[in-house]
Amino acid sequence: MRRTWLAAIAVVAVACGAADAPTPDVPDPADWDAVVERARGQTVNLHMWGGSNEINAFVDDHYGPRLAEEYDITLNRVPLADTADAVATVLSELDADQTVGGAVDLIWINGENFATMDDADALLRGWAPLLPNAELVDWDDPAIAFDAGRPVDGAESPWGSAQFQFVYDADRHDLDELPRSYAELADWIVANPGRFTYPSPPAFHGTRFVKQWFYELSGGPDRWLDGFDEAAYDEASAELWDLLDDLEPYLWREGQTYPNDIADLDRLFANGEVDLTFTQLPAGIDGQIQAGVFPETARPYVFDTGGIGDTHYLAIPVNANAPAAAMVLANLALEPDLQIAKLDPANGWGDGIVIEPDRIDDDARSALQAVEDSLGETAVDQAELAAAQLPETVGAYTDAIDRDWDRFIRQGQPRE
Repeated sequence: MRRTWLAAIAVVAVACGAADAPTPDVPDPADWDAVVERARGQTVNLHMWGGSNEINAFVDDHYGPRLAEEYDITLNRVPLADTADAVATVLSELDADQTVGGAVDLIWINGENFATMDDADALLRGWAPLLPNAELVDWDDPAIAFDAGRPVDGAESPWGSAQFQFVYDADRHDLDELPRSYAELADWIVANPGRFTYPSPPAFHGTRFVKQWFYELSGGPDRWLDGFDEAAYDEASAELWDLLDDLEPYLWREGQTYPNDIADLDRLFANGEVDLTFTQLPAGIDGQIQAGVFPETARPYVFDTGGIGDTHYLAIPVNANAPAAAMVLANLALEPDLQIAKLDPANGWGDGIVIEPDRIDDDARSALQAVEDSLGETAVDQAELAAAQLPETVGAYTDAIDRDWDRFIRQGQPRE
């Protein structure tokens, strides 16, 4: 791994397309004391999706003070409407031969955005397994080692885990009245006109919602995990676009408009305009209930046909201005107390952990167990959630779904 790290640094300027460009002065994470010393006094620009006030507050309140007090690092959280905006910033800088002093130090990333940056050699490689807290991570777990079917290759440090679930209001519906598969959902939408919608792809939750429907119609995820087969995708997805098109008149506002993102959908749900929304939080929705985002009677559930789960990561662009501070933040994010705090819905997030319980000390393990024991009816039973987890596709299928939803559903283009 040491050779991997040194090789990654050596080829940065060439990978950026500018052999004579300045080479980034990136510290070796194997010499952690030097990384910490280099990071002191720096500002780390963390670019992350900013659509959740609760997640934003968690990052500001839990990471910002620790970075300042323990490392003399200033956290600058840069909110994004879409992670692709940060990806575009980095790629534009590299296209202009800006190999040092980039605007982005650390990105909250996974899936197709990681694939885009990986293909462009736009991320530092090899550093993540060398962080001190990386020993708490099971790097042999495919859910960690692969991001949407693509090897992480030390270019991403895991931050948390998530899994798609539906949310309903128990004051409006009994659970046994609600659909438990996409086939049942189609019938339910027709029987309850105007009471359902979803965010328009490429908004993350909208894409994932549509992709899971694609899974169900095409017989499951297995055939979509190993590489892009465009002919197979076109054939399998045709039924999906026909069905979504047919259902549009029964959606909220007759499908003439869609929520921009999950925050918009959550507001429609809280206002009683639709009956279902989504969450990705393994520990449940108590944080959103306490924050007033959801009513007190909101409850999550999973389809019998499952929900996609995955890991999300932190990554450092090759031209980051403060790579040392970025490494310190990525390492801090793996601290057991902060992983457990992030899991606890009482702190406003409820995100899954990525460290192994058998690799933390007894006090931390007890704290973790206490949080898990505290999860009540505002969380899906953890065993049920694990049993329902579906894998993520390779990124090319995500891109194709986003493209074709825009063509066939938003624009209403004819299908051959």
